[in-house]
Amino acid sequence: MPHPARLNPHLDRAREHSKAWARELDMIDVPQHGTVIWTEHDLDAHDYALLCAYTHPDAGAEELDLITDWYVWVFYFDDHFLELYKRTGDIDSARGYLDRLELFMPAEGEITATPENPVERGLADLWGRTVPHRSAGWRRRFAESTKALLDESLWELANINEGRLANPIEYVAMRRKVGGAPWSANLVEHSVHAEVPAGIAASRPMEVLRDCFADSVHLRNDLFSYQREVQDEGELSNGVLVFEEFLGLSTQQAADAVNDLITSRLHQFEHTALTEVPALLDDHCVDPAARAATFAYVKGLQDWQAGGHEWHLRSSRYMNEGALAGRGGPDLGGTESLGTSAARIFSSALSTAPQRLRAYSSTPFSAVDVPRASLELPWPPRLSPHLSEARARNVDWARQQGFLDGVVWDERKLRAADLPLYAAGIHPDATAGDLDLTSDWLTWRTYADDYFPLVFGATRDLAGAKAANFRLPAFMPVAGGPLPTPSTPLEAGLADLWPRTAPGRRPAVRQAVETMTSSWLWELANQAQNRIPDPIDYVEMRRRTFGADLTMSLSRGHAVPPELHRTRPVQTLEHAAADVAALANDLYSYRKEIQYEGELHNAVLVVRNFLDCTEERAAEVVTDLIHARSAEFDHTAATELPALYRDEATEATLLGFVRELRDWMAGTVHWHENSGRYTEPELGYHPAPVPVPVRDTVFGGPTGLGTSSLRISALLPTGH
Repeated sequence: MPHPARLNPHLDRAREHSKAWARELDMIDVPQHGTVIWTEHDLDAHDYALLCAYTHPDAGAEELDLITDWYVWVFYFDDHFLELYKRTGDIDSARGYLDRLELFMPAEGEITATPENPVERGLADLWGRTVPHRSAGWRRRFAESTKALLDESLWELANINEGRLANPIEYVAMRRKVGGAPWSANLVEHSVHAEVPAGIAASRPMEVLRDCFADSVHLRNDLFSYQREVQDEGELSNGVLVFEEFLGLSTQQAADAVNDLITSRLHQFEHTALTEVPALLDDHCVDPAARAATFAYVKGLQDWQAGGHEWHLRSSRYMNEGALAGRGGPDLGGTESLGTSAARIFSSALSTAPQRLRAYSSTPFSAVDVPRASLELPWPPRLSPHLSEARARNVDWARQQGFLDGVVWDERKLRAADLPLYAAGIHPDATAGDLDLTSDWLTWRTYADDYFPLVFGATRDLAGAKAANFRLPAFMPVAGGPLPTPSTPLEAGLADLWPRTAPGRRPAVRQAVETMTSSWLWELANQAQNRIPDPIDYVEMRRRTFGADLTMSLSRGHAVPPELHRTRPVQTLEHAAADVAALANDLYSYRKEIQYEGELHNAVLVVRNFLDCTEERAAEVVTDLIHARSAEFDHTAATELPALYRDEATEATLLGFVRELRDWMAGTVHWHENSGRYTEPELGYHPAPVPVPVRDTVFGGPTGLGTSSLRISALLPTGH
């Protein structure tokens, strides 16, 4: 760990208080349905007060008592659920048990239900002692994270009953919910009396900090609890086991890989805190008090990481025999000396230096030896009958917008890409007019995806990219109204597409465009630093950079009601589909991006860097991930989605939604297989800029398009 652990001086009081509290609520030595969940010895040996004293070193005495009670409650819930439902496999009773817990955590108003067991009594007591002191935004976030922590226990139980092991992407996403670290992050805000400002709480940097924190906490827990969970409890929700099976590793190799992933997530946490959060605060004009609160929260997460690790080394709950031998560190009643802390920080930096340096050591334009990918999905593609006409009209449209001026594209590049084929596959039932619109949106999106790295990436012009991105929403007024005068082909294309987009689709389309183009700024920042992304951050950002939400919204005919769209099965279907398409793009475009464009944002390169393996092995891992996510899609559609069928209309909507996503995935892979964009004749080709007359301009004034074309082409490497 790069950060030294510190111990709260109120530890002894918290121990005494939490034991008395647990005894009062019948958590100690009181059978539940004939089973004693905890004895007094169990509680003493687990020492949750020590956990909280390490993870909240600056909390006051009363605050530490409250935080410790929360952790006693959550660990008791975990063991209570294990004994009563996981060991018996009684999923129906488990669902009723979890449904009742919602009654004791209202975001607004008083608790009116009567608690019937220690878990309900503890939650009712803690809720009343905690939420009245916090803002409405914090209460909402805390209620959501608590509900997720409870509800996703059903996912673990269902997997145990089926004997089903999650794939790595699915596992990380679900572990965040059932593992409870986002819930812990909310309690960090509470304990440091510093809420994250509502205006930035849902931003990418704050989400990344929370997710890095969660993943590091959960994966560390998986290392320490492997023996207990896998060998004793028959648990399948453990990252070491997931890596063993998916990557074909021995247990120790899998543990080492999980440990490397923890290191990568801690590096990502540092990177985000130091490079993204300050810019976020500036962009949102956050006042000094709110800035201080934000950084207090970040420091609180850091303290939790260090303290949580220290507790895992000491608690009898986990596999840690000999872990402290010769290690040094704080005694249970003190703190580390300055020399010990400094030595540990130096040791951490030294031991993780190879992994950290590897992320910044990519050589642009390296030759690629991996053969061209070929994928088969379980769903055959269907194509629109209007494809031929759409192809002809699409070229004319692109020319009218100025896309074919030789700066980024010419007609050859557009025809080779064959984006109407993409539209025909993801929107096979479209009318001729709708297919034209989908084709043109895909053309704009692909042109924009090429435009940003070419125009802004070659010169590391991050400010110019940010300014260009800032102007785009003005061309997408949700309520209608006049549009600004376009100043680039990128803006001209958007100005043409927006009035043609149905008003009912505009909010979703605008949100999708903003999410996509903003994510390209993240790519440009990494490119400027020559930084290969962390694997988890990459997968989650890839859904945005690929524009999955945009292309899904273009082909969607079955509108899922918002209350259903927010459910876990529907979100799982969308995320799995997005990963299938985005990772497929990375496979097909690997040579194009790495050898010809000097890119860093490709899953094959990210996996190769993380596992320190050959590119052939990395390509195999990415291929396996695609097949695992497609299998997860079918599993979710078959086993989890039916629980949402409230009536025939809802069932028809959800089944239609599944069919559309299957068409979307199949059409995406079919296009990659058949488009000329990724073939050898097109990889080394770059259009020549089309000269245009240049008017006399004052110094510093606008540059003629032909002049800018020539300047951009001069920045490109030879042969590109």
